[in-house]
Amino acid sequence: MPQTLTPPAPAPARAPGPGTAPDPELRALAERHGLTVSGARPSLPEYIRQLWQRRYFVTSFATARVTAQYTTAKLGQIWQVLTPLLNAAVYYLIFGVLLGTKNNVPDYIPFLVTGVFIFTFLQNSVMTGTRAISGNLGLVRALHFPRACLPISFCLAQLQQLLYSMAVLVVILLCFGQMPTWSWLLIVPALTLQFIFNTGLAMVMARLGSRTPDLAQLMPFIMRTWMYASGVMFSISRILVGKHLPQFVVVLLNGNPAAVYIDLMRFALIDSFTHKQLPPHVWAFAGGWALLAGVAGFVYFWKAEERYGRG
Repeated sequence: MPQTLTPPAPAPARAPGPGTAPDPELRALAERHGLTVSGARPSLPEYIRQLWQRRYFVTSFATARVTAQYTTAKLGQIWQVLTPLLNAAVYYLIFGVLLGTKNNVPDYIPFLVTGVFIFTFLQNSVMTGTRAISGNLGLVRALHFPRACLPISFCLAQLQQLLYSMAVLVVILLCFGQMPTWSWLLIVPALTLQFIFNTGLAMVMARLGSRTPDLAQLMPFIMRTWMYASGVMFSISRILVGKHLPQFVVVLLNGNPAAVYIDLMRFALIDSFTHKQLPPHVWAFAGGWALLAGVAGFVYFWKAEERYGRG
């Protein structure tokens, strides 16, 4: 009996993949009804507008993080101040007493505590920024909002913690004879520039950390090395005296953004820390680092907006 050959059934139509161009008729239909690709990255001006619309979410989320951070500890919010103070006490014992660093630096305790508080602000901003996306995937995948809200709110939370610590720093300064002067007003522009720098750097780390979560395990070692090169426990200008170091090393030490912001705060708060200990054009350095990190970090983070929380 002869067999009848039946042609194979046509393959079912598939939806266009991520790298496949959609059907022109479907594109026209979507545009006519105002439909857009789910999760598509908006333009940079539109992204900034969306971010501004959610400014109250950013501030509320930052405040909630600060409030919840130590809720399980018996001392509660006191740890926001105790942690950098205990670090300062350890550094004073090791570097100030055992290594004799305090002998070459006037007002060493105000000098040290200021450096520890300001670097802690930078360190915690970068560390929390690294986990901003990878540590909040449930929120990222469940809700639609500009992902930049997360690293910004984390840095804002660190700024709030620093302001609590500043109250203790003022008490320490007063106890060691540092009376308020007009130079204390420089705290505002110095902290503003550092906050912009911290936020930009946190955005860079948030994007890198979203693809490589293991980066968060490496960051403590990087930040510790950065701290030792930033003059937290010693005066860079005094260390360089009599040292025949290559010029590029001197430029790197003086232009180190962490050291720049620490020196600006010391200059504002401590009478014995004069302009002679500041690198030349220190305000230009501080503004330049803030502008570079803030703009470049924001754009770098925005470029991967549609990829956060996927894969």
